[in-house]
Amino acid sequence: MTDRIEIVEGDITALDVDAIVNAANKMLAPGGGVCGAIHRAAGPRLAEACAELGGCETGEAKITPGFRLPARYVIHTVGPVWEGGESGEDRLLEACYRNSLALAAEHGLVSIAFPAISTGIFGFPPERAARIAVATVLDSLRDAPSIRRVAFCCFGEESRDHHESALAAALEAGK
Repeated sequence: MTDRIEIVEGDITALDVDAIVNAANKMLAPGGGVCGAIHRAAGPRLAEACAELGGCETGEAKITPGFRLPARYVIHTVGPVWEGGESGEDRLLEACYRNSLALAAEHGLVSIAFPAISTGIFGFPPERAARIAVATVLDSLRDAPSIRRVAFCCFGEESRDHHESALAAALEAGK
């Protein structure tokens, strides 16, 4: 299973994968952070395609073409805003990863890259988010044999370290 997962540090908009995941807002409108970077790289047609989708609820996922991106598709998911951990944030973050992978599998995609969903402006604690991301992806890949490559694309060394630690801990726990 772990041969299907990689952790990279860099620019998600430059990755050559079937789909990149956009940490979107509920309106699927261009925003800041990774969302803004994806919209800028994809070009204005991405915002037009997103407008036609009618928004997206927290934990859900929707798909559009990638337009000017190397990725053929963008899967948009809305992560939870951190409210202290007692408002179902973990469950909603799990849903982001699970629903994004299910949508990728449904569309016959074999490779997907995730940013660290909700860890920017939404304030989710990065180490906790990495543990949830890795555990959910490992679990979800059992039901998605067609997905051959999942990249956690980290923006910065600290995020990469959190994801590497989370993967190592998940592997140790699974022994």
